Amino acid sequence: MKIAIPVDEKNLESTVCVSFGRTPYFLIYDMNDDAYTFIDNSAATSQGGAGIKAAQNVVDQNVNALLTPRCGENAYEVLIGAKVSLYKTSGTSIKENIALFKESKLPILSEIHSGFHGHR
Repeated sequence: MKIAIPVDEKNLESTVCVSFGRTPYFLIYDMNDDAYTFIDNSAATSQGGAGIKAAQNVVDQNVNALLTPRCGENAYEVLIGAKVSLYKTSGTSIKENIALFKESKLPILSEIHSGFHGHR
């Protein structure tokens, strides 16, 4: 199983980014072999539609789940359409959120906001 997490920096000591669509990077973590990589979020500097573009970036990585503090409805539709499950992060530690996910202790992300259209 592969998971994605929006992160502020390209290291495991970094923090979970509060913005899904405008996060600078995504951590792609493969739970089968504990391997990980970081990808740039090309949507971070988009004039509009950052959430949709970021969601497509995640989908393109063939992940099964996204761990994020929040998600807009347009990005949500892309992710759910690709059968990516969404989980709400707890705190800002990347390592802690991975551990909680492995223990099935992260809740499903159920509060989807209408988006921050036009805001950067």
